[in-house]
Amino acid sequence: MKNGLLQRFLVVGSLACVSGVGLSGCGKNVKGTYSDASGTYVLDVKSGSDATLSFLGESTACAYAVSGDQLNLDCHGQAGKVAFTIHDDGSLTGPPGTAIPALRKTKS
Repeated sequence: MKNGLLQRFLVVGSLACVSGVGLSGCGKNVKGTYSDASGTYVLDVKSGSDATLSFLGESTACAYAVSGDQLNLDCHGQAGKVAFTIHDDGSLTGPPGTAIPALRKTKS
């Protein structure tokens, strides 16, 4: 009985993602490499919840989650937590008041 309930939940969740309603962020594909124009900032978003944020060649491991139009990073070390806004054109912008410029996808 528990298996049947789980299967129904997975089917309904999958259909909600396909139809664009329901689970927040399930339709956003953020996987890829993003960079600013100068290459100073590089964000590599991998499958699952792993990402790497690099600044001037120094990299730090991060975990990420997508919620609506937000890509939320939780990075080790000084980078800490950073929320990026995902725009319709696929670009990312950091929180207002930070020095992080707009990041554009350079590789899928």
